Amino acid sequence: MLNKPVLVESLVVFAIVLSVHGVVWDRFSWCALALALQAFYVQFKWDRLLQGGGAVFQFRGAANSGLLPASMVIPLLGIVMKERCRAAGIVYFERFGVVVASTGMLLALFLSVLAVGITKPVPTNTCILTGMAGSVIVYTMKHSLAVSEVIEVLEVLLIFVYLSMILLYLLPRCFTPGEALLVLGGVSFVLNQLIKRSLNVVEGKGDPIDFFLLVAVVGVVLLGLFFTVLFIFMDSGTWISSMFFHMMTAVLGLGVIMPWLYRLIQKNPLLWLLQFLFQTETRLYLLVYWTLLAASACGVVFYQNAKRSSESKKHQASTITRKYFHFIVVATYVPGLIYDRQLLYVAAVLCLAVFIFLEYVRYFRIKPFGQTLRHLLSLFLDERDSGPLILTHIYLLLGMSLPVWLFPRSCAPKGTLSGAGALVPYSGVLAVGVGDTIASIFGSTMGEIKWPGTKKTFEGTMTAIFAQIIAVALILIFDSSVNLNSSYAWILASVSLVSLLEAYTTQIDNLLLPLYLQIMFMA
Repeated sequence: MLNKPVLVESLVVFAIVLSVHGVVWDRFSWCALALALQAFYVQFKWDRLLQGGGAVFQFRGAANSGLLPASMVIPLLGIVMKERCRAAGIVYFERFGVVVASTGMLLALFLSVLAVGITKPVPTNTCILTGMAGSVIVYTMKHSLAVSEVIEVLEVLLIFVYLSMILLYLLPRCFTPGEALLVLGGVSFVLNQLIKRSLNVVEGKGDPIDFFLLVAVVGVVLLGLFFTVLFIFMDSGTWISSMFFHMMTAVLGLGVIMPWLYRLIQKNPLLWLLQFLFQTETRLYLLVYWTLLAASACGVVFYQNAKRSSESKKHQASTITRKYFHFIVVATYVPGLIYDRQLLYVAAVLCLAVFIFLEYVRYFRIKPFGQTLRHLLSLFLDERDSGPLILTHIYLLLGMSLPVWLFPRSCAPKGTLSGAGALVPYSGVLAVGVGDTIASIFGSTMGEIKWPGTKKTFEGTMTAIFAQIIAVALILIFDSSVNLNSSYAWILASVSLVSLLEAYTTQIDNLLLPLYLQIMFMA
């Protein structure tokens, strides 16, 4: 029997897919539709495995598999990027979009085949549909990709397979299958890009801030894998282990990551970073402002923990309290998007590296701050933090940053996009910072009419749509580079579909919603 919330979530995803391909239609559109149909059938097999405990790894509970919404993100991103860069005449990034779309389809197809293979009894109809979808995808890739691009796609698949086996085993209950596809697929693609560019580095070619992102992401992931394997054989909570952790972090950072970044940008990374951060007076003002906001966020954490100590040990932060951080993040990102997007890009990379490093300190109980972080952050846990890692704050940062990092700067005339595409960098602010926040606050305080099968309310969703439209109007007023060119109907449809997806999805909305809103705006 079909689960109604999952069915509605699937219908919303299909509506987004059809809307995108109503604007962008080529041979990859057939592949995307075939992939969506087979993912729709396979996700119910995953749900059956999760409910019956038949999955190979332990996935996050209280959520469905999320295979369909996750399967469409990377292929759709690649398709809309390809079309944008084709219109701009940038052949290199047009081919890059083809590789991204092909990689996303192959990763989703691999996960679907895996689910079908371990489902007992084997679902015959789903196997036939998966085979047909796979045939269409392979046939299209054969006639669309060069040999070097096929090798690149297969390399990402190989990295994804090994990362999945390692991380899903080491981190049980941290992901749903769909979230694993998005997170591990993205990390696999970044790692492959870094290896490719390191082997083919050309002096003066490429933007240093792009290399900074690649090295930072791969560096913190490899650091985590190294210490995870190491602390299998020793107790991480002792002073000796903690000293070894800090020493090896410094050795790996200064001895591996810094030289790697130096090879790519042909400059001293630390000197380049300092020069970049303090290059203009505007950047100095932004850094001071962001420091004050970071201090206020820490103040909220300490204040809420003080309330817990004085009131009750079982005190947990309310939904409204957790949304304070959403408002702080919006206040952080909007000035950066208006005044200096490159600085925001680099600052978001630095924050991501710091957040992940602090999560390692908390998870491994590294002295002197590990146990303190465990105590402070436990107040803000919700049902999505069911595994050993606390990832919601990292997902919030990713949701706000991904539209900035994935913004196709080279394919934008004069550094900006016209029409709805002008709002692409604001996708995280609109979907998570405004929409999700307002929906949660108004839904939990004034909502009466619930969407069937969910805890979300009709009032929360409608208020979220209205708030995002107001936010778009404010962006038009304060950001002179935004020119919507009368694409208001498309913007309203995009915001409405993504808000409806927020009401029905059980996946990490901080990660999923900005990507879908970005796809709609880029289309």
